[in-house]
Amino acid sequence: MKIEKISVENFKVFQKVEVEDIPNMAVFMGQNGVGKSTFFDIFGFLHDCLSTNVSNAINRRGGFDEVISREQSGTIKFEIKFRPNPKDPKVTYELEIGKKNGLPVIEREVMKMRRGQSGALYNILDFKNGEGRAAQGELKTKDDLKNANRVHQKLSKPDILAIKGLGQFEEFFVISAFRKLIEDWHVSDFHINEARRQSGEYSETLSKTGDNLAHVTKYIYEHHQKMFVSILEKMKQRIPGVSAVEAKQMEDGNIVLKFQDGRFKNPFSARFVSDGTIKMFSYLVLLNEPNRHALLCVEEPENQLYPELLMELTEEFREYSQTQVGGQVFISTHSPDFLNSVELDELFCLIKENGYTKIVRMKNSPQIKAFIDEGELLGYLWKRGDLLKEAKNLIGDA
Repeated sequence: MKIEKISVENFKVFQKVEVEDIPNMAVFMGQNGVGKSTFFDIFGFLHDCLSTNVSNAINRRGGFDEVISREQSGTIKFEIKFRPNPKDPKVTYELEIGKKNGLPVIEREVMKMRRGQSGALYNILDFKNGEGRAAQGELKTKDDLKNANRVHQKLSKPDILAIKGLGQFEEFFVISAFRKLIEDWHVSDFHINEARRQSGEYSETLSKTGDNLAHVTKYIYEHHQKMFVSILEKMKQRIPGVSAVEAKQMEDGNIVLKFQDGRFKNPFSARFVSDGTIKMFSYLVLLNEPNRHALLCVEEPENQLYPELLMELTEEFREYSQTQVGGQVFISTHSPDFLNSVELDELFCLIKENGYTKIVRMKNSPQIKAFIDEGELLGYLWKRGDLLKEAKNLIGDA
């Protein structure tokens, strides 16, 4: 499942922003404080809305007045265009959140589908203030859409997403597919100290900070041996000297990671290996764990990694995004070294003007394309200021 377009209005620094024609791997570049983490929080916010409700997601971020863009009134809007499968018709999901009697409410939740390039749009889900209709069936053809049985439903509260309840039933095929997509979004912001401390609980997938790295490693080793061997082989390629990795259970029940360096007889505890070794291993586990994510958001992977490892890591991200078992990968960065391994078609730039942030696609700049054709690297253009300058020109031309 692939996200092709995202539109947002009145969400924090994004007063009005649109990102379209999104590739399998997309890199979002910007200076500190421009809103890279906030862009990723769009997906975290929608995930929280689904897993609990809109009120909870809003309150976790300080309340409605803190979430809506500064000096703006009205509603917060999201629009996501996606395809359940590569050959399926495009689906549009729209969510509009407002405030009533001081409480967040879903003013409108709509899902639309179009057959062909110019066919009419059909609402397969249309809810207002917790009440509406939804279409049943797989909806593969135009006749399916016209003749679909649209059932009336009423939610228990106006701050609950309709896709949360209806998406549990396979009879609402497209709605269920989108619910699964949101459930499968994963934001990764590894913290080296958390990964070393191993304070997390048993899990089959890595947490956002990586604090359960040893537990996930042990799970993969015990239940997915071939996958574990693949991770170790890649680790040997990326980090010379590492010959084995072990997740060992201690007498107190804690799981400890140990790395074997071929030059020494005894393995080292994770506390004594380099930050780069821990972080590369964490990413290799994330990218090769059994539970692949439809969308993986990675915040500033360059931290604690040597520049020569960044190209290796970019290759891993790109491979993940291009395989059928993987999914889309969104990466935030401001590192010239990381950008040197990024392709122009993958790069977006965030620019803040007059207090709000815009996002532009850098392949739309003829000047940047000319620099790349002449052999320049994106990281060098970022350091020299050309990317920032051209991003501002693109905003001015919009």
